[in-house]
Amino acid sequence: MNILVVDDDPAIGRSLQLQLRSHGHQVEVAATAAAGLEAARLTAPSVVFLDLQLPDQHGLEVLPELLRREPAPLVVIITGRQDMQATIGAIRRGAFDYIRKPLDLDDVLLSLTKAGNHVARSGDSVPLSSARTPAREIIGKSRGIIEVLTQVAHCSAVRVNILIEGESGTGKELVARAIHDASSPGRPFMAINCVALAAGVWESEMFGHERGAFTGADRTHRGRLELAGDGSAFLDEVGDLAPDMQGKLLRALQEREFERVGGTAPIALEARIIAATNRELRAMVSEGRFREDLLHRLEVARIHVPPLRQRKEDIPLLVEALLQRIARAFGRPIRAISEEALERLERYDWPGNVRELENVLMRSVAFCCGDVLTAVEVPQGEGDAGVQRGGAKRWCLEEAERDHLLKALEHFAWNVTQTARALGISPTTLRKKIRDYGLEKRNEPPP
Repeated sequence: MNILVVDDDPAIGRSLQLQLRSHGHQVEVAATAAAGLEAARLTAPSVVFLDLQLPDQHGLEVLPELLRREPAPLVVIITGRQDMQATIGAIRRGAFDYIRKPLDLDDVLLSLTKAGNHVARSGDSVPLSSARTPAREIIGKSRGIIEVLTQVAHCSAVRVNILIEGESGTGKELVARAIHDASSPGRPFMAINCVALAAGVWESEMFGHERGAFTGADRTHRGRLELAGDGSAFLDEVGDLAPDMQGKLLRALQEREFERVGGTAPIALEARIIAATNRELRAMVSEGRFREDLLHRLEVARIHVPPLRQRKEDIPLLVEALLQRIARAFGRPIRAISEEALERLERYDWPGNVRELENVLMRSVAFCCGDVLTAVEVPQGEGDAGVQRGGAKRWCLEEAERDHLLKALEHFAWNVTQTARALGISPTTLRKKIRDYGLEKRNEPPP
């Protein structure tokens, strides 16, 4: 395959050139946008690895110039910056794939394999139209997250219903909002939880009701589908929808219209439907607990959000972003996290996914004494850092506080005054907590 690498880092360019040549590819390297465009004119590459941060021009400006060539190459964006907007923007402008630095050869070769398969299927690349990219950030550099962002970019370019699947706490609503922001910026985004409301209340919230439709309906109420207008309606935990509500939702999706409860006038359904679930809907269909025809209507496009245990390389990026947000909200001067604390977080399997990680960091920041979050403040599961999935104890506030107090007391050799000063509480409060938690000084090991 004829490959062009456009990157101002000579080490990256040379490394890719040597490694890809060893796999039988022809590889040219350029360090600037101008040199890259000239090399593309002379060599007509099949694949271009394009850095976003070039000294003479931004990669997103170079991208359309490359894609205007005949035949257009498949462009793989490479960058060291965590930038969801650039990721989605590049894919929507026609980039074929996206890899984050530091480059992993396996990721590069996987991208080339995908490119080869794409050429074999279509013989050409089809650029997508450009559009505004969302402001909300989906954080990660793993292959799984890059795939999610690629799917977000493609799905947002066409107005179809989308089903987002993934475990609880993986960030399905964040993905839904990214799709909305990319496709319908400035338009309404209406979210409704399908499990939090009883069937009658859900119907009124979804479709609205007319005045006098039932006891207490003293005025006309517009439902979420109506309020969404030509924006997006997000149905969270759609797998928990009651059977009769499944039928009513199906009718609205089929007819592209609905009626308020107690009303007769049809209201056009203009919104894109984005549904999310942590359940296996196909299994539920087989068991007769979810309508197959409704599933087909919801999953015109489908996005799977991987659990955190399958993308642990994203944990440092998530921790950095979450810590900044939490420290700012708590008014705490946290500026860093120790390597030991980060390693502890990376060893854990996170059954509660990103939501659990955020909760743990909130508790840790609450108990942090200085400006660096250390392993003392990060709670751990059974054994070491809860490394056994399913065997880790649940982290709760009291357990975290008890563990932190005991470690602080041992650090100051059970000097209550010094420990209380370090914790920012009074000695009286510390003595009360020692009594409440039943803390005792451990026996010293024999010499």
